[in-house]
Formats: sequence, structure tokens, C-alpha cells
Amino acid sequence: MQKKLIEAARDVRKRAYAKYSNFKVGAAVETADGKIYQGCNIENASYSLTQCAERTALYTAVAAGESKFIQLVVATENGVSPCGACRQVIWELCGDIPITMVDEQGNIKATTSTELLPAAFDERDLT
Repeated sequence: MQKKLIEAARDVRKRAYAKYSNFKVGAAVETADGKIYQGCNIENASYSLTQCAERTALYTAVAAGESKFIQLVVATENGVSPCGACRQVIWELCGDIPITMVDEQGNIKATTSTELLPAAFDERDLT
């Protein structure tokens, strides 16, 4: 299934709205029942309103009623990892899941959300 998820992330990356940075990102998340949700980054002239691909994919899945995620793939030109905001959202919605980063040459780097955000802030910190 990971090959299909990588293809989905690469495919949606082509639809990114990145007219300011030209840094296109695609993400695909797989649910526990095997559904795949895609997201791409959507920039805005007011930069703080830009939405990352990872959050777009996860928010789309949550809006569709999903709540159990088993893996996430992020596709970029150079295989970078999710930003800090996305790491926090991934932790909040997914807990510790495998995350794969792929670049245009097909290089793959595997990690987990715990490795990307080792001291995650969550509901336990609110008490």
C-alpha cells in the first residue's frame, strides 16, 4: 500500500498552489480502513494564511469522518520533512505513525511522528 500512497502524494503535488515560493508539496494519508486522502500546499499573498499539504490532507480526512490514520507520505522536490506546525497536527490527529518523505528522484526517507516531534504537546499537558 505504501507505493500507492507515494503515488497519491506525488500526484497531488502537481496541483499545489505555490505561486509565491514555487515549492510544491503533496501529502497523502492512509486511514485504518485503507482509504487515502490527499492534500497539497495552498499559498496566499498573506503568507500566514498559507496551508501546508500535510494539514490539508489530514483536515480533509477528518472532515470526511476519519479518525484513525496508519501512515503519511510527504512528497517534495528535495524530500524535506514536515514543518513544526504540521508535526504538531500530525501528533494531535495521528499519534505515533510512520511518515515517509520522498523526493523527485524517488529517494525515500522513513521516520515516525515521535522522531519528528520527540516532546510533543498534547492533552496530557493541559491538566
